[in-house]
Amino acid sequence: MGIDITKMRNIGISAHIDSGKTTLSERILFYTNKIHAIHEVKGKDGVGATMDHMELERERGITIQSAATQVTWKGYTINLIDTPGHVDFTIEVERSLRVLDGAILVLCAVGGVQSQSITVDRQLKRYHVPRIAFVNKCDRTGANPFKVRMQLREKLGLNAVLLQIPIGLEDKLEGLVDLISQKAVYFDGDQGTQVRYAEIPAHLQADAAKYREELLDALSMFNDELAELYLGGEEIPEELIHATIRKATIAEQFVPVMMGSAYKNKGVQLLLDGVTRYLPDPTEVKNYALDLDNNEAQVELKADENLPTVALGFKLEDGQYGQLTYVRIYQGAIKKGDELYNSRARKRFKVGRLVRMHANHMEDINEGAPGDIVALFGIDCASGDTFCSPSINYAMTSMYVPEPVISLAITPKDKKSADQMSKALNRFTKEDPTFQAYVDPESNQTIIKGMGELHLEVYIERMRREYKCEVETGMPQVAYRETITQRAEFNYTHKKQTGGSGQYGRVAGYMEPLEDKDYEFVDMIKGGAIPNEFIPSCDKGFREAMKRGTLIGFPIVGVRCVINDGQSHPVDSSDIAFQLAAIGAFREGYAKAKPCILEPIMKVSVEGPTEFQGNIFASINQRRGIITSSTEEGTYCRVEAEVPLSEMFGYSTVLRSLTQGKAEFTMEFLKYGKVPSSISETLIKEYEEKRKKEQQK
Repeated sequence: MGIDITKMRNIGISAHIDSGKTTLSERILFYTNKIHAIHEVKGKDGVGATMDHMELERERGITIQSAATQVTWKGYTINLIDTPGHVDFTIEVERSLRVLDGAILVLCAVGGVQSQSITVDRQLKRYHVPRIAFVNKCDRTGANPFKVRMQLREKLGLNAVLLQIPIGLEDKLEGLVDLISQKAVYFDGDQGTQVRYAEIPAHLQADAAKYREELLDALSMFNDELAELYLGGEEIPEELIHATIRKATIAEQFVPVMMGSAYKNKGVQLLLDGVTRYLPDPTEVKNYALDLDNNEAQVELKADENLPTVALGFKLEDGQYGQLTYVRIYQGAIKKGDELYNSRARKRFKVGRLVRMHANHMEDINEGAPGDIVALFGIDCASGDTFCSPSINYAMTSMYVPEPVISLAITPKDKKSADQMSKALNRFTKEDPTFQAYVDPESNQTIIKGMGELHLEVYIERMRREYKCEVETGMPQVAYRETITQRAEFNYTHKKQTGGSGQYGRVAGYMEPLEDKDYEFVDMIKGGAIPNEFIPSCDKGFREAMKRGTLIGFPIVGVRCVINDGQSHPVDSSDIAFQLAAIGAFREGYAKAKPCILEPIMKVSVEGPTEFQGNIFASINQRRGIITSSTEEGTYCRVEAEVPLSEMFGYSTVLRSLTQGKAEFTMEFLKYGKVPSSISETLIKEYEEKRKKEQQK
């Protein structure tokens, strides 16, 4: 096979927008000889920050050109995995993080830890991904990597320790001091390809000694041998320092802080050394699967090629030769001609063509090793599917997918667009389970649903760019929910006699509010008041009734239905009779249980210059928002708030005009909250009018 697993790294680059992720990726590809010329990103130096943001959104991984690129550095194989940037793409971000063994967290030396850095770090923590922090843009005016290091500690709670200090800053950035080898490192040549080691400049020797002391002090907590040498004032071998950093980083108790300027070609080679030295190989990371045949019990996977295969399809791409599925192999191997089992679709398939992706081309291979990232051709599957040997039935991810919170009606402008639209929707819904599309039977319109306004906007933009499909969009619609606020009894008899055998069923019990879950059914029938065979019918009836509430026609959530009495008829009772009786009983109880309407509440974070803080506060208050925190840092402020989604439509335009385009915001779904009664009344009125119109038709 020719691949030593211990010399393999699966890493991703995570960053706040405009912190130089694209520039850094470009340099990594250049120094690893993947590309032979460096192309700059448009809108550099912050001139076109918004442009850069959209470029990233629309053409994610533009310089990498694929979701997973393999590069080699000093005998190590590094799979670089593209992680999408925006929080609206929750599922995609989390699936990408799932396949990473380590990450580079890129931070801007001027902006420091920003709101999205916090989101990204939270996701890295959730998936236990060890990371190296890279403080980029040390050549920019106002750069201060020491401040960023402190923010990593204070805001993210990381044990961040410097491995390097800069030689000069801003436009005087010359190189770095490596605190481990105690050498100054310069990057000579036009493109910084020649790495030159020299003595530490005299004016930096005291600083270098101080920060080295700090580094060794922090490391002495993780290795007794190092601690003894350190306390005894003896020379500590470099290899021992590297090994200790590696051990502590993999244990997620230490974050090495490296720095440089990707744009000025400084520090990238040392970062690559750091990736190979400190980030884990696939054998050092614990991965688990759920055994579907054993009540989703957790099973640890081992990177051993002789064990049954378990792999995760984490990204789909439509190419000219058909669908390409990126797969991370966790256990066992994938060989050409192997039979695999898709545990979600419950289908077996044969592995036809197997390829490894490079920056600009693909290479046909016969076998993929455990820990490796390869791509399969022509497999019918969805993003997040698990493939395993037919002898086992494992799933890598829980089947839980968050419900979309916003919907939008779209209409193609012409016939050609209509054909293209269905192709695009088919692909996007397969790739991203939080993006859904369906045709509304009442209005006959195509409705798309997603996690936020931007989520849907990006997909509409992708339809336009990738499929040349022009669509008209309607007003966005919020996904409301209904629920009950108090316990209520029901006792309903369904009786129908229409010649022949009739329908008879009586269901009695109560319903009560339920937290944390959408629905629960409890059977407390004693003495066979409802025969056992009809109990599931009652459950089915309740579920059916919950699909559409009576207030505004949205699904009902948070209800526990308990049945404790009933009656049946030896001839007239049937499955359908009890289902209808349960529906009737639910409606009877629902009306008495003081139902109310719930709306999605978003966690909103706005960042902008302090001079506009008053305007930002006012804009949030006007939108029924609750400000949860507000912090000021130099000339910038960050306001965190909880705001109903229905009030956030068009907020980006409003915010832009209020702050002269200098503020930006991100939002993600937080929870469902109760709608105030005045708005609730309007919604109920609108729904009644809509129903009346439908009935008149």
